[in-house]
Amino acid sequence: MKILFIHTSSPHGTVNAQEGLDAVLMGSAFSACSLLFIGEGVLQLLKGQDLSLLGTKDFARSFGAMRDYGLSRIYCDQQSLNKYGLTNDDLVIDIAPLDVSAIQGLLQEHDKVLSF
Repeated sequence: MKILFIHTSSPHGTVNAQEGLDAVLMGSAFSACSLLFIGEGVLQLLKGQDLSLLGTKDFARSFGAMRDYGLSRIYCDQQSLNKYGLTNDDLVIDIAPLDVSAIQGLLQEHDKVLSF
């Protein structure tokens, strides 16, 4: 079974981003998984976020461990990067940007899609 995890939530304000990361790491131990960041979800990947005032855990460092968990198919929506004026240099990990048609293909090749 192939599972696609889609992260759409901003990194702060809710637990969705943290729970999504936990789900991806657990899922990748049991199944072939891919990860797509879209919309505000791309903000989870920003380098240098200062969380000291929020009093929350900096889980962005965990993104670097995803490849150690066997998760090598990590993507983001090119339109979302453009919307926020971001490039790969702004992100904590290298990520493959996809256009709309490539995202549609990604959706079709997976058996399950989970959104966070």
